[in-house]
Amino acid sequence: MNSPDLLLLSRAQFGLNIGFHILFPTLTIALAWILVYFRVRFAWSGDAAWLATYKLWVKIFALSFAMGVVSGITMSFQFGTNWPGFMKHVGNIAGPLLAFEVLTAFFLEATFLGVMLFGMNRVPPWVHIAATVLVAVGTLVSSFWILALSSWMHTPAGQVMANGALIAGDWLQVIFNPSFPYRFTHMLLASGLTASFVVAGLSAWRLLHAPADASASRTLRTGIVIAAVLAPLQIFVGDLHGLNTLEHQPAKIAAIEALWNTERAAPLVLFALPNAETRHNDFAIEVPGLASLILTHDLDGEVKGIEAFAPSAPGAEQLAPPVAPLFFGFRLMLALGMAMLALAWIGAWVLRKGAAAPRWLLWSLAGFTFSGWVATLAGWLVTEIGRQPWLVTGILKTSQAVGRISEAQLGASLTGYVFVYALMLGAYIVVITHLAGKGAAHTQGGAA
Repeated sequence: MNSPDLLLLSRAQFGLNIGFHILFPTLTIALAWILVYFRVRFAWSGDAAWLATYKLWVKIFALSFAMGVVSGITMSFQFGTNWPGFMKHVGNIAGPLLAFEVLTAFFLEATFLGVMLFGMNRVPPWVHIAATVLVAVGTLVSSFWILALSSWMHTPAGQVMANGALIAGDWLQVIFNPSFPYRFTHMLLASGLTASFVVAGLSAWRLLHAPADASASRTLRTGIVIAAVLAPLQIFVGDLHGLNTLEHQPAKIAAIEALWNTERAAPLVLFALPNAETRHNDFAIEVPGLASLILTHDLDGEVKGIEAFAPSAPGAEQLAPPVAPLFFGFRLMLALGMAMLALAWIGAWVLRKGAAAPRWLLWSLAGFTFSGWVATLAGWLVTEIGRQPWLVTGILKTSQAVGRISEAQLGASLTGYVFVYALMLGAYIVVITHLAGKGAAHTQGGAA
């Protein structure tokens, strides 16, 4: 029996690693396609300003891509050190999915990334454009396989038991499991919003210091337009994803909504302090019946509460996640999403006739530069903590997969990770802010 402290430290360490790692793919998946747009605009128009824009943002992409690769390596180590039971129990499914990512996406990116970064003056323009497109395709393929595995862990399908081992009975069902289409689409839109606000925010930072920079004005508009289009789509897809979660992981929805008991006409809890000991929401602000209307499309619809999955009776099996982190994490994600939608639409309206961006808008966009990261991390925490106590829903509990590394070793390595990642993230933000602050005109001699 593993101690609760060992389990908590193992989860904290892996959560820190994957939380740090996810920042960079969330940016690069969509930024790669924005680079395709910049590159094609230069090829089509011959305007040197588009070339300078491409060379600036390809540097930011390259740094972000490298950070993602480096941080991803440490996660693979932890499958063996922290979670050996994961591969032992479900390795016949997880292993091939991870291998598919390497064999398809990684080799695609590795083959063409060098051409994209260093080949502009060495290969024909169409080859360079093709390389940029293929790198962007590689980021999509990579996210496809990773999210297929992640979704399968939430809503497993297609697996069978054979000679005491869990294997894939139908790979199509494994890959296209019930939550995959929603999770994949939701993540791609999150990447688009993250990248668009980084582009708009860093461009706004440049314009605050150099209002006449035409290239920064172009990228500012590009980011705002992308965000204005994607933000409402993300809210719509998020609602569909929530309904899918209600069907397949109702305990997660109960925790998100802080509903302790199964009831009809369930209220939507706007704010509260969930109390796990008393199973009650302190200082609750509620809208009667709205949770039932949103989740069941019926004001009198029944919504299951935490009690249905984690009875309060002594000795009862607890199969519900903790309420507080899901309740607050979801509301943080939702609040940021609505704020990003409002800012994008306001920005699009202000700039609709080619007007110069006012300083209040530039400061607002600069302040929201990394809002997509915060929203994505909040949503990711809701998703992953909401699966507890399962590592693979209904198949493998988290406590069954944890390794036997000592708590002292975990504590020391976790401290080291926090220190190193804080330095890396701080340095990364300083570098990309410095690059953006100099402007695209200073990148004409870049590597591409």
